[in-house]
Amino acid sequence: MKPLRNLIEKVRPNFEKGGKLEKFYPAFNAFETFLFVPGDTTPPVGTHIRDAIDLKRTMILVVISLVPCLLFGMWNTGYQHYKALGITGASFPDLFIFGAVKVLPLVIVTYATGLTVEFIFAIIRKHKVNEGFLVTGMLIPLVMPVDVPLWMVAVATVFAVIIGKEVFGGTGMNILNPALTARVFIFFAYPTKISGDKVWINTDLKEGQHIVDGFSGATPLGDAAAGATDKIPGIWESFIGIIPGSIGETSAIACLIGAAILIYTGIGSWRIMLSVFIGGLLMAVIFNLSGATTLMQLSPLHHIVLGGFVFGAIFMATDPVTAAQTNTGKYIYGFLIGMFAILLRVFNPAYPEGMMLAILFMNVMAPLIDHYVVGANLKRRAKRKKNQVYE
Repeated sequence: MKPLRNLIEKVRPNFEKGGKLEKFYPAFNAFETFLFVPGDTTPPVGTHIRDAIDLKRTMILVVISLVPCLLFGMWNTGYQHYKALGITGASFPDLFIFGAVKVLPLVIVTYATGLTVEFIFAIIRKHKVNEGFLVTGMLIPLVMPVDVPLWMVAVATVFAVIIGKEVFGGTGMNILNPALTARVFIFFAYPTKISGDKVWINTDLKEGQHIVDGFSGATPLGDAAAGATDKIPGIWESFIGIIPGSIGETSAIACLIGAAILIYTGIGSWRIMLSVFIGGLLMAVIFNLSGATTLMQLSPLHHIVLGGFVFGAIFMATDPVTAAQTNTGKYIYGFLIGMFAILLRVFNPAYPEGMMLAILFMNVMAPLIDHYVVGANLKRRAKRKKNQVYE
């Protein structure tokens, strides 16, 4: 790495103030700090919070926690494709390579588009490139169907970066999760591409190939909403993730591996994760007691492992910017997300995956939750102070 470090130091003057490429300093700084830890030091004056990790390293750890979902998503893409063709003897490399060919372009387009917009805003505003898109660029393709057009992903990414983040001031200022903003944009702007029955599994055919009889590209939740109980996979199959769905959301196991990484490193909030699951289970139990529809008849555990519930609870609801900030607020915030996700899933058959809308709604409500939590704490402190004075 020393030769690379020397090269960066050699070209640095060209990007610093007075250099020929001064206006491109944000892009240079982003590349440098991606490769090496920043050399900035905390001034000795005043009180500061000191930590050995910077924002870019934090975001990289989140990306690492998403790798199991990405890898499983590639394999499952190939598995669902060959299953639709009735081919049962495909090898692991065949399944994985096919999935990689379909999934990696989505990742590349997302990062290329999003980072371009980030660089443009950084140059215009003359500030450093925000690191938040390192995670957003991985989340966006993972919450998409495998057959979503690349141009559509690019448009959604631009919308998410500009409307979902930059208009609020950039990383750390946004009120909505950018990745979910991209997905909700496609859902409402191009509903046939993300809510239709035939987009969740790749069905590209070569000469002589054909789709097996009785094939349906709908997700298990879509089948459940339609009352097709015979097509709903079992709990174990859903837990593993060998079901149709968004690229990275189907495997609860892969998501839980990511959760372990986030909790161990202290980056993800276990309070939010736990409360989302409790809220979802409680609401599912309430509906299960009624059993009026197919979705209500699903067991609470089955509800949790279907769709993007686990993925949303671990990677979306825990976004440190858009989530509640107080400890008590995190419990309330997560609990309501879990409840609303199941509530929307059951009462909105047209879109049974309610996790996205539940999280976005609670993103907006998070500041209000913190406001009342802080207010309640201040009242308790004032009351204790008043009692101490009288004593």
